[in-house]
Amino acid sequence: MIGNRRAKTGGSIIRRLLPALAFATISLPTVAETWRFALIGDTPYNSHERGELPKMLSAIADSKVDAIVHIGDFKSGSSPCSDEVFTDRFQLFDSSRAPFFFVPGDNEWTDCERLSNGGYDPQERLAKLRSLFWSKNQSLGRTTLTLERQPGAYPEHARFRLGPTLFVTFNLPGGNNNWGMTDIPRADYAARHPATIAWLKENFALARRENMRSLVLLFQANPGFKHHTQGLAHRAYREFLDTLRDETVGFQGQVVAVHGDTHMNRIDQPMRDQTGRLLSNFVRVETFGSPFMGWTTGIIDSDSPASIRFENHPWPARHE
Repeated sequence: MIGNRRAKTGGSIIRRLLPALAFATISLPTVAETWRFALIGDTPYNSHERGELPKMLSAIADSKVDAIVHIGDFKSGSSPCSDEVFTDRFQLFDSSRAPFFFVPGDNEWTDCERLSNGGYDPQERLAKLRSLFWSKNQSLGRTTLTLERQPGAYPEHARFRLGPTLFVTFNLPGGNNNWGMTDIPRADYAARHPATIAWLKENFALARRENMRSLVLLFQANPGFKHHTQGLAHRAYREFLDTLRDETVGFQGQVVAVHGDTHMNRIDQPMRDQTGRLLSNFVRVETFGSPFMGWTTGIIDSDSPASIRFENHPWPARHE
């Protein structure tokens, strides 16, 4: 459940000290550990990206990450939501050499009612996703990590741990969170939204109770941080962002929100408290998105667990 830990100091130091062990007891330095995770999303949208993605996933695995997370939209918003596409993506993700997690986006369920997508029932498509991607308490991939799912109707809400960091997934899609076109939200939103808020609060409480030093929240939608700060929050995301802000204020460690949706790779700090003060312990990461491929690596150090570092890796790799 904790992932593949790697020592920052280790064997070479011990080998140099072995001769001295015959004469004295030596106090070795504490061995620090690191964990790495990769973030991708909004891909593949076309045949070219589908051909490149296996090569990119192999490169990510070669970088020795402990987990890969796809933040949603594994197809374009104008392509069919067919069983064949869903099965293809499942097989691709499940072939990952690193543990793999998939978070749902609007392109693979809420948008499937479009004629260009095949005119599917979105709830039927979401049920199909659940049967493929979230039917077990294990990640996808050739090697797996154990996870916990929110009890009830939303198994796509899950959590797992890497060292001192708690990772939490949400079904929070773009396209206004499936609110619909009227002032009254759709039945799906009305049922799913309370479960989403409860899951958010529960995991902040868990992180505080277990003294987790950082919390990574994973969802597909760009919920509109800038508009929220300006008091113009989108109604389908307003309570989620209000709760996220208030919980972040009450959390001593680092909070990272990862999303896709608007295809603008960035790492910034857009969250402010109700007085307008920057929340310095909050970081937003938006993944690369079609037509630009790549991944963002998060690096957790056990000697500085409340400060996850991030590195961007465009694909194909750019060689100097």
